[in-house]
Amino acid sequence: MSTPFPFTAVVGQDDLRLALLLNAVSPAVGGVLVRGEKGTAKSTAVRALSALMPALDAVTGCRFSCDPASPDPACPDGPHEPGAYETRPARMVELPVGASEDRLVGALDIERALAEGVKAFEPGLLADAHRGILYVDEVNLLHDHLVDLLLDAAAMGASYVEREGVSVRHAARFLLVGTMNPEEGELRPQLLDRFGLTVEVAASREPDQRVEVVRRRLAHDDDPEAFAARWADEEAAVRGRIAAARELLPSVRLGDAALRQIAATCAAFEVDGMRADIVMARTATALAAWAGRTDVLAEDVRQAALLALPHRRRRNPFDAPGLDEDKLDETLEEFGGSDDEDPDPGPQGPEGGPDDGPEGGPDGGGGLPPQSGDTAHDTAGDATVPPQGDGAGPDTGRSGEGDAQPQPGGPGAGEQSPVRAAEPFRTKTLSVPGIGEGAAGRRSRARTEHGRTTGARRPRGALTKLHLAATVHAAAPHQRARGRSGPGLVVRRDDLRQAVREGREGNLVLFVVDASGSMAARQRMGAVKGAVLSLLLDAYQRRDKVGLVTFRGSAADVALPPTSSVDAAAVRLESLPTGGRTPLAAGLLRAHDVLRVERLRDPARRALVVVVTDGRATGGPEPVGTAGRAARLFAAEGVASVVVDCESGPVRLGLAGELAAQLGGTAVTLDELRADSIAGLVKNVQGTSRRAA
Repeated sequence: MSTPFPFTAVVGQDDLRLALLLNAVSPAVGGVLVRGEKGTAKSTAVRALSALMPALDAVTGCRFSCDPASPDPACPDGPHEPGAYETRPARMVELPVGASEDRLVGALDIERALAEGVKAFEPGLLADAHRGILYVDEVNLLHDHLVDLLLDAAAMGASYVEREGVSVRHAARFLLVGTMNPEEGELRPQLLDRFGLTVEVAASREPDQRVEVVRRRLAHDDDPEAFAARWADEEAAVRGRIAAARELLPSVRLGDAALRQIAATCAAFEVDGMRADIVMARTATALAAWAGRTDVLAEDVRQAALLALPHRRRRNPFDAPGLDEDKLDETLEEFGGSDDEDPDPGPQGPEGGPDDGPEGGPDGGGGLPPQSGDTAHDTAGDATVPPQGDGAGPDTGRSGEGDAQPQPGGPGAGEQSPVRAAEPFRTKTLSVPGIGEGAAGRRSRARTEHGRTTGARRPRGALTKLHLAATVHAAAPHQRARGRSGPGLVVRRDDLRQAVREGREGNLVLFVVDASGSMAARQRMGAVKGAVLSLLLDAYQRRDKVGLVTFRGSAADVALPPTSSVDAAAVRLESLPTGGRTPLAAGLLRAHDVLRVERLRDPARRALVVVVTDGRATGGPEPVGTAGRAARLFAAEGVASVVVDCESGPVRLGLAGELAAQLGGTAVTLDELRADSIAGLVKNVQGTSRRAA
């Protein structure tokens, strides 16, 4: 077994370390979501936390880690006799993004359950993580059905496994820790709210700190055991401080003044529901215990707000998480007050622990981050709330990288400044015809593991969803030959039937946006960008991948390759300038190349091409004929498409409608795209005449 990187040797990342330590002190805080760019020690810090968790007592031989002091009465391995127990380290269980449902919740042998009435249950990862840590790397890429199971277990503290009326239940209370790169897409709001705390991490821009990161990483890789031995004293000190804080936690007093500040802060920032208030209260209490105090102070409330509120303030995927610290300070000051008793600072303040490592100073790797909100953000390696417009990437909601993209056509192509997008609106549903087999989502019909049952078939591999009626029907004719004598049904493996289910899949929605000078006429580009933002929001809600191709001047540009990050697409769209000719054929051909490459990467995911244009073609030789031939490539391959007609004014040429016909798709106007529009819109984006054919 490899030696993990010591937690106290992690350089910087004060908020990350503090959030993890607070959950180690009080698991009731509710876990941590770590957001940040790749290569910022997210996974390293999380994996190192398990070595600091206090050991726990578990019933000997119990696969579900029952507490001997209060064993689960419904434990599948129970009932447990008092007395026999073992002390072992807390487990950290990793949930792979591509895990199956049975791997997460456990597998139930349906054949034995039907034939013998025996509940033969093999525990899953939720059972292994009970009373420990469940870690999900790239949690934003987790399949929806696994997210649903996590939500259920986190809400009820138990996991239920059901197969056609046969049910097994076991306790599943765990510390949920997730890491994610926002460039790959955002989390569902329901799962986002289940994380008690969230932190933003970024690589330090200070050369000295980066040098120290590299030095420690190389030293660990060269000799992991020797490196771990160097930090053994610091690890032991932090482990002891966690144990002391746990003992002190029940004695911490959360006074009325602190409660008023917590409630006022949540109300001032308009967070939904009451979970934020509860999480802030638990976090502030854990902060006081960590600092060795028995009273919660205003600085604890402030730090708790910075950790618990940013991810609960997002209203749509285009909002950057963050908190206005000036507003926070004003709220705390307005509703501040004192309780009847003076707070007891306790024997140990924020600096009472081993803050300095062998090298000394704040970067010495002591592993004990500062307690006050003012100093928790001083290190260059920590960026919990990055400022808007700093070019820090998609996390900030204003990517400097998007602004630096070279635009086709160049300065001499009549380029105009980018215009702001109009307010997004709810769009009507666009879907791909037929039945697919792509990744689970919410757009088009597909054969999936979840959904309504439409038939039965023989299982291919392990049986996951039993079709009971079809199984009984297959086994019934053979009962006499199999010597059935009792009431039970004699079932063989060949009799089992897998349920065929139909649900919804996510698609690749590829936007092909006309950014030429004709689109800027009559200031239409603001409305066009608003329409595309609306479709992007719809794609986010339906779990689609999105891509963005723009064309203007003399060429087309892949502004954003296919990705799950719709907010990255919104950033690129916002900075999109307009001007120049209309190379429609170049845009279509570039989109065709993008689809070709994406089919090789993910052949099961079907595509929906959304062309946003007025239909004009003025760039290159024979622009109209070339554009028509490019469009017919999509029709020949059966690619679903829709043309959003942006033409306006009293005289309309109807060119967008002609382009839609050549694509084999449907044309809709901006007004028809609205869900509340009176004008009809066929949900299936390929026309009725094409479907009939």
